[in-house]
Amino acid sequence: MKGKVWKFPDDVDTDIIIPGRYLVMRDPEKLREHVMEGLDPEFPSKVKPGDFIVAGKNFGCGSSREHAPLALKGAGIAAVIAESFARIFYRNAINVGIPLLEAPGITEKLNEGDEIEVDLDRGVIIRGDDEFPFKKLPDFMVEILEKGGLIPYLKKKGDFKG
Repeated sequence: MKGKVWKFPDDVDTDIIIPGRYLVMRDPEKLREHVMEGLDPEFPSKVKPGDFIVAGKNFGCGSSREHAPLALKGAGIAAVIAESFARIFYRNAINVGIPLLEAPGITEKLNEGDEIEVDLDRGVIIRGDDEFPFKKLPDFMVEILEKGGLIPYLKKKGDFKG
């Protein structure tokens, strides 16, 4: 995965990722139009498919709304790289197919606009000649992400009847 870095601070909650007034929508493409607008009203028009969000601690805190990772998916975010994540957001994001990569200290190493590559297999973020490790995802999570999320994963395994 290769793309541009968009930086955000600590404690970005789900209401910042997608404001509550848009919870009547479920289509990721529609949610995309409002993603992160509370911190950067221009973000939905600037972000490109394959870009990365790099954030501080506790990304995705707040309510357990599934709309937040859906909005990021609709925006084409390749992965969110953060110092740490809220637990429920982490699970929701993996379930919809968004990689979340925990990399303590990453906000001090990457700048907005940096072009990076993420190597999930090696567990590194690459910027030019620099490499920064992140906590590798367990194999089963990588498999879920490769299938596009939990439901496609279960459908392929034959464990989902819906």
